[in-house]
Amino acid sequence: MWSPKQNANGAKSAYYDFMTQVMPGDIVFSYANGFIIAVGVALTSAYTSRKPRNFGKAGEVWSNDGWRVDVDFKRVTAPISPKNHLGIITAMLPKKYSPIKPNGKGNQVYLTSISDVLGQTLLGLLAVDDIDWPVADLSELSFEPEEQELILDQTVPETQKATLILARRGQGVFRNRVANFEGSCRVTGVDKPELLIASHIKPWGSSDNEERLNGHNGLFLSPHIDKLFDSGFISFEDNGEFLVSPLLDGDVLSKWNVDPQEKVKKFGQEQSYFLETHRATVFKRALAR
Repeated sequence: MWSPKQNANGAKSAYYDFMTQVMPGDIVFSYANGFIIAVGVALTSAYTSRKPRNFGKAGEVWSNDGWRVDVDFKRVTAPISPKNHLGIITAMLPKKYSPIKPNGKGNQVYLTSISDVLGQTLLGLLAVDDIDWPVADLSELSFEPEEQELILDQTVPETQKATLILARRGQGVFRNRVANFEGSCRVTGVDKPELLIASHIKPWGSSDNEERLNGHNGLFLSPHIDKLFDSGFISFEDNGEFLVSPLLDGDVLSKWNVDPQEKVKKFGQEQSYFLETHRATVFKRALAR
């Protein structure tokens, strides 16, 4: 979750200040296209961050420097439209800086604050019973060599370090975000989450911290497909065409019943950005072995 510190013309909005008030464990509601579609838990306080790359033209009026808060979002089973519940929530809306207009439509803001009473009411309307999503702690983790540089980086908050390390292992926030876009393995079709690996498209080691947690930088893959993809023996074109390294033993795919002539589902624009890097650095490196 990111917001600019000011607009490109230097004007500052009071809405931006709400980002600096967020504390780990706070509940965050995600509103889009007239519906509350997800509920999340803040994993960090706000920290300074550059503007993410994937805002396109919509972000041209924003300054490059902003506030970032890492949030573990989960989509709700039954999204609700606030305008269908005005009789319940209107009296609870903030008098100033409200996220919802009197007609039930959303205000176009980055983040605002609501009361505990309204928050609990929304959770009830959304039928969200369990909101106990623990914030990862560094003391609970052991570290591998590739993670040591991150651990020693004094500019990264401690809670964010734990989140980023879990992302490297395909767990935590990153896995939840991949689940928002990927419901099954692209190649095998297996859709049981417990059998799938949340795999980075652009490798964790060469990604910046925003990319390490970006759900578009991930695929759900069956373990053997993940091994091929991560090792650079296979990749994909943006249109879903299978790419196979000539260094892969010729009988591997047939033994695993994988048909490289069969396209997988087309990739979205954001995923294509990361796939370009995978083809250029991971897949091409396999060809050079």
